[in-house]
This record gives sequence, C-alpha cells and structure tokens, in this order.
Amino acid sequence: MRIRLCSLSQTRAMLLEKAGIDFIQESVDFDEESIVANSPKNFVYQATLGKYAANLKVFGCEEYPLLVADTVVTSQGHILRKARCKDDARNILYTQSGNITSIITCMIYHSKNQKIIDISKTDYLFEPFNTEDLEHYLESGEWRGKAGACMVEGFCKPYIKEVRGYESTAMGLCVEVLETFMEKN
Repeated sequence: MRIRLCSLSQTRAMLLEKAGIDFIQESVDFDEESIVANSPKNFVYQATLGKYAANLKVFGCEEYPLLVADTVVTSQGHILRKARCKDDARNILYTQSGNITSIITCMIYHSKNQKIIDISKTDYLFEPFNTEDLEHYLESGEWRGKAGACMVEGFCKPYIKEVRGYESTAMGLCVEVLETFMEKN
C-alpha cells in the first residue's frame, strides 16, 4: 500500500524507505510560528494538527492514506525550535550539552478506514559536546531545518550516554508505531 508523506523531510522519507513502506512525498505549508503552547507535547500536537488540517484539505485521504508528523526538542525546560542562524544553533546545542534532551514526535496517520494520532518521546542523556566538534558541525550546516539543531544519527551520536525510546522517534517519525497501525494488503 502506498501512503502520502506530508513532509518534505529527507530523514522521514529515509525512515519510510528503510521500513519498506511505499510512499509519495508532497506537502503544503503550515505556519508554526502562530502556535502558543504551554508544553512541548502541546506544541508538537498543535503543530501536527495544523499540518494535518492543511494537507487533508488539499489532498484528502481517499487516494492515499495521509501521514503527517512534527517533532519538537526540549531540554532544561525549553522548547528548542529550528535554529534561525549559526549562533542560534550554537546556543540551542549548548543547552543540550551534558543534559537530558527529549525529542517528541507527533504523527497522524489517516486512511479511509482509520485515523491514529500518536505522540512518542525519546530521551537522550548527552555527554558534554566537544567545542571543536560542535563548531565543525555548525560549519557543515547539517543542523539547518532540524528541530533543536539536533542530529542523533549524526553529530550527537558519539555523545549519547543513555537512550530511552526509539531512535526513529528522535529522527522525526516513530516507524515502529506506524507499522502496527498501517493496513496490510
């Protein structure tokens, strides 16, 4: 069965490919800046609902099941959004350095026969980041477009001291949960 991934994230596409899930990738924009939330879970839920409503209106779910997701990073009580510039990314990453960072992903899967909403969380305890490694990562630009400038499959990986949860959740889509709800042909 083919689904419609309503996200332009290359990482989410890669997760679906690795899981052997057939998909097309297209999405309409949703402005997250207007969201006012009192907690990271509330923020990611509202962002996902907004993206879902915008994509459902344009694509529906009759032709292909719709899959929408959003991810938020939080550490030390702060919601760590996508960095706007290198200095912003540096500050966001230093917030996570040597601390527990939670990565929360919300997804909505909607087919003709079912609709699921899932909020999954993965916690990482990071060792303090090496300043030289951090500056190299910042120069690479790989942090751009990443919630919390965090890349657990890249820069952050050698600094992981402990993990609680699925890596796929931290990468932006809890494939393990998705697979349990997808209809099989």
